[in-house]
Amino acid sequence: MTGTPDVDVLVVGGGPVGLAAALEARRAGLSALVVEPRGTPVDKACGEGLMPRAVDLLRRWDVDPAGRPLAGIAYVRDELRAEHRFAGSPGRGVRRTVLHAALADRAAAAGVERLTARVGDLAQDGSGVTAAGVRARWLLGCDGLHSTVRRLAGLADGPRGGAGGSGAAGGRGTAGGAGGAGGSAGAGEAGARGARARAARRFGVRRHYRVAPWTDLVEVHWGRRAEAYVTPVAPDLVGVALLGPAPLDVDAELAAMPALAARLAGAPVDAADRGAGPLRQRTRARTAGRVLLVGDASGYVDALTGEGLRLGFAQAVAAVAHLDDPAGYERAWAAATRDYRLLTSTLVAVATSPLRGALVPAAVRLPPVFAGAVERLAR
Repeated sequence: MTGTPDVDVLVVGGGPVGLAAALEARRAGLSALVVEPRGTPVDKACGEGLMPRAVDLLRRWDVDPAGRPLAGIAYVRDELRAEHRFAGSPGRGVRRTVLHAALADRAAAAGVERLTARVGDLAQDGSGVTAAGVRARWLLGCDGLHSTVRRLAGLADGPRGGAGGSGAAGGRGTAGGAGGAGGSAGAGEAGARGARARAARRFGVRRHYRVAPWTDLVEVHWGRRAEAYVTPVAPDLVGVALLGPAPLDVDAELAAMPALAARLAGAPVDAADRGAGPLRQRTRARTAGRVLLVGDASGYVDALTGEGLRLGFAQAVAAVAHLDDPAGYERAWAAATRDYRLLTSTLVAVATSPLRGALVPAAVRLPPVFAGAVERLAR
């Protein structure tokens, strides 16, 4: 298997994080090739709100996608509202396809090569790694929640079933129907554990509405069982990303959020719904020899705090800086994701417990705590 590498860095996954990783490799003077079976741009379920730090990192690669300035975050439940405006520069609401196209154009201009293919196997030795018929010095797995690289490299933390990624909506406005069903496990403790595990699995569905944004904040509307992230992405378009347990029916969940339902009443739905999940993905480690996992492929808690791309971009920078230092990348990954993992795990635990209804009232009563959490996640 040994031989002269075809490329320095092979990036598996041509989404925004994969393209960012390839751009960072080029910035470091390395050759980069992206393996991706789909054309560009690819749409997927996401909140489409970029935190301020994510916007800063896009500037690092000379990427400036069109969108709407985001001044902060608001939590809303019925008549209660807690909001915090970012202390520094704003974030940006950007439609996923617009962001992906901007990164793809910049990657092509920077000399990033592209191979339209799927990775079905992976082999490595002390001097290189081979996948999709390409030999590289290093491989970056940037292929999302249901990462093939994670599985092939032996880094997945046990079996994780569930629905597919982008486009997994089970019929119009519904996601994760299979995840909510499950077979009968019989009576007893094992069956109860299985039921609790299925109930804890969360999914997402995103829908666009043709309506003028009414705020420059990301509004998170808290319903009885789901959250709706409302993000301005264009002068006449807002994205609504619903997160919650399966089955997740968009129309039913929005009907349970009267203030938001009133804003969207009569607004045309733009394009098809997109679904993803289950959101929770675990990894044993982030590196295996010359393979490094980046972005959602490296492990994911939940989309509840809305910072997936900020983390993915930061991990891309860290991975390229530590290609020959797996332990260093593990440390950098842990440092970059520490606040996210702690806060998101805590919020998900509360959101899936009887304490869910107290979350927004607590944010209203404790504005310094809410502001501090938003600022930590923004930067």
